[in-house]
Amino acid sequence: MSSQTASATQAPGMTRARTGRMIVYGIVGLIGLALLFAPFLFPEVRSQEVAARICVFIVLVASYDLLLGYTGIVSFAHTMFFGLGTYGTAIALKTMGRGFDAILLGGAAGVAAALVLAVLIGLLSLRVKAIFFAMITLAAASVMLVLASQLSDFTGGEDGMTYQIPRFFSPANKLLTDADGKVVRVFDVALDGKIALYYFVFLSSLALFLVMARIVASPLGTVLEAVRENELRAEAIGYRVVVYRTAIFCIAAVIAALAGIVRAVWLKYTGPEVALSFAIMIDILLMVVIGGMGTLIGAIIGVVIMSLAQFYLKDLMQVAADATSSIPLLPELLDPDRWLLWLGVLFILLVYFFPAGIAGTLLGKGGAK
Repeated sequence: MSSQTASATQAPGMTRARTGRMIVYGIVGLIGLALLFAPFLFPEVRSQEVAARICVFIVLVASYDLLLGYTGIVSFAHTMFFGLGTYGTAIALKTMGRGFDAILLGGAAGVAAALVLAVLIGLLSLRVKAIFFAMITLAAASVMLVLASQLSDFTGGEDGMTYQIPRFFSPANKLLTDADGKVVRVFDVALDGKIALYYFVFLSSLALFLVMARIVASPLGTVLEAVRENELRAEAIGYRVVVYRTAIFCIAAVIAALAGIVRAVWLKYTGPEVALSFAIMIDILLMVVIGGMGTLIGAIIGVVIMSLAQFYLKDLMQVAADATSSIPLLPELLDPDRWLLWLGVLFILLVYFFPAGIAGTLLGKGGAK
């Protein structure tokens, strides 16, 4: 009788967990399809910029989740590594010309610099308590931001720098042509270098995300979760905690730098505000929390919600304000200039109803401890 009672009690919980998984993977599947066919579904320039940004930020946020969600490391230096990849690529393209060799050499230099800094910060700082490590990474990121702003001969200073990318990604490059020599169009979208550039971003981001998913599913991922849950116990059973924490810190830094390379190629512009600003770090934190720490897949949901809100919330508020123009007070509250207020309200509601993030709550996880 007791076993039957236990089974009956567990059944609703198992059903909820299964339903939650179906919802999460369904949402992620729809997002994946939308990003895969984005150039054909959303041919406008602004929409493609949003789609490409989402691809890059999924990688950036997921790599940060490796630190915060899976290992319990609080770092404010993630944008520094992202910026090193971005600036390395940009400087090489600016000085060497618009070739793939510039992307490879500049990107490799940025990744190498990120790896060296990650090793130094990791070995010197990961032995200290979490709050002190967070302050050290914040100081390092601030120094890098100042250097990027001051070394204008190399970085373009506050104005940043523009550059050209390989001609293969130029809209003038016809990937497929018909018998008359005209570029082939699919759903009235030309198959040119612009499409190639988007799929370079999409496929690069997909490959990096799959690498992180493999890391999480490997024995290393299990050890990282053990370190997060109880660092002393993990060390007591024989794991060298500092080595594992330093290793994942370096892996996350390299992936962030690689994401920076992809972003630099897509944007064709690099400056402190788009590569190193503290605002980007805040966005990353919010995206991780919204999606769900320690889920990795939550990064996809968190990035999409935040990106759509940042790019389209003002437009929606303008439509709502116009529709309620005859109602007292509402048009003032829905003024597009107050979009940050409503973004804050949206964030509070999401945290209240999904305390472990959207994916974390639906998957039945309690979040990182």
